[in-house]
Amino acid sequence: MTESLHTVTTMPTARHSGCPFDPPKELIEAREHGPISRFPFPDGHQGWLVTGYDLVRAVLADPRFSSRKELMRHHPLIDYGDIEVPPAPPGEFLLMDEPRHGRYRRPLVGKFTVRRMRLLTERVEQITADHLDAMEKAGPQVDLVTAFAKPIPAIVICELLGVPYEDRGFFQENIDKFLGGEVGDEELIAAYTATQNYLAELVAAKRANPTDDVLSDLLDSNLTDEELQGMALILLSAGFDTTANMLALGTFALLRNPEQLAALRADPTLTDRAVEELLRYLSVAKQFYRVALEDVELGGQTIRAGTTVILSLNTADRDPERFADPHVLDLRRQDGGHLAFGHGIHQCLGQQLARVEMRVAFPALLNRFPTLRLAVPAEEVALRPETADIYGVKSLPVTWDA
Repeated sequence: MTESLHTVTTMPTARHSGCPFDPPKELIEAREHGPISRFPFPDGHQGWLVTGYDLVRAVLADPRFSSRKELMRHHPLIDYGDIEVPPAPPGEFLLMDEPRHGRYRRPLVGKFTVRRMRLLTERVEQITADHLDAMEKAGPQVDLVTAFAKPIPAIVICELLGVPYEDRGFFQENIDKFLGGEVGDEELIAAYTATQNYLAELVAAKRANPTDDVLSDLLDSNLTDEELQGMALILLSAGFDTTANMLALGTFALLRNPEQLAALRADPTLTDRAVEELLRYLSVAKQFYRVALEDVELGGQTIRAGTTVILSLNTADRDPERFADPHVLDLRRQDGGHLAFGHGIHQCLGQQLARVEMRVAFPALLNRFPTLRLAVPAEEVALRPETADIYGVKSLPVTWDA
């Protein structure tokens, strides 16, 4: 170990109100000291914080680092004492390693191919147009989060999984509660339990009367109802929350970068590249956790078996050794390869679906409302609390010329 090795003593959470798109400055400073830092957890566990692109990508691809829930006994903000964490429930494969992870992921891979997601484009366009019509009718001032960013991915993922249209509001409300970081433990548990109970009933209903959807397609597998329920929870929450926050926060970022916004409006061929750049620039899934299963050399340091590693995706995607002018939003950027969807066996299964939704929604919104702008000063836009797993805005008041 070198004496100059940097230590981050507490996990920084505050973002500057004038520039809410940048990672906390302490994380950026940690990356400037080097790609890996010591991190003492509140319970005394000596862990690591990885902020450099190459090392984050390496850990995500290395099977010597585990995603298993029962090994994640350390939290950067909370001392849980001696509480033992149980393994992930059946079907919730994001918190599992192989071979359990593959048992659940493999049946889903064919459901989220690039081709299949592109076939959804026409339906996404219709859903988007319907909400733009409603915005125009209700406007000229609306909260973009509730009028646009949340309902579009909620409807799309519910339709994919076969959730009845009239129940989508139930999901949107409860997923907001247990992922949004704004409710107390009691309310969070109640929302999670309500969602689980509903999914159990939904799986049973599909068994009795299959329909044309992903959940019904999985009935022919050897998966149990409990496993299907857990898989549905992962798909619903991931397919809704991340995309909703990208649509809202991405629009906010574009409105704060008028030259980039004008370039996108003027050149529709920039759309695909713009989506990738917004994903890199915002990296709304801020960090992942891994636990070393054996001693591993990483960045010149020995990560001992059983040690927790925090992977800072938002600083990795702002790494100056990987991206030129990393803190600049540049929709014409050529150096791609961001980690916003992760990497390795746990790379986001629904990334192509998210891309389709963003490629449709951003240009449709900007073209429908050429004078779209914030309805409040940027400093007054309410940000999602840093305790939320996914970063974003709570509300985004926008207006336009009628």
